[in-house]
Amino acid sequence: MTVGFLYLGGLLVSLVGMVVLDRRFGLFFWRDARRAAVVLVAGLVLFLVWDLIGIATGVFFRGETSVLTGIQLAPELPLEEPVFLALLIYTAMDVFGALNAPRKGAVR
Repeated sequence: MTVGFLYLGGLLVSLVGMVVLDRRFGLFFWRDARRAAVVLVAGLVLFLVWDLIGIATGVFFRGETSVLTGIQLAPELPLEEPVFLALLIYTAMDVFGALNAPRKGAVR
């Protein structure tokens, strides 16, 4: 792996880790895949629109670093950004699922 793919590789490894945790403990996707897909896609769209507005207003910009691939999806929007956002959203979904998991022995 070249240095330009380090960050993307780390994000993908982390995302796979979140999927493994979700599968193992049935936290979100394995509890309700349809609802989880809607939440993930809606969150991704929301954050990407937020990023694009921030880029258009000059608030957000891509810094120069050697750990990014250099691939741009749009001006100032690197390939790694939607992967990072997916990881952020998936992590939040898994935390939510873990905090709201039925407890063994709990009375319903």
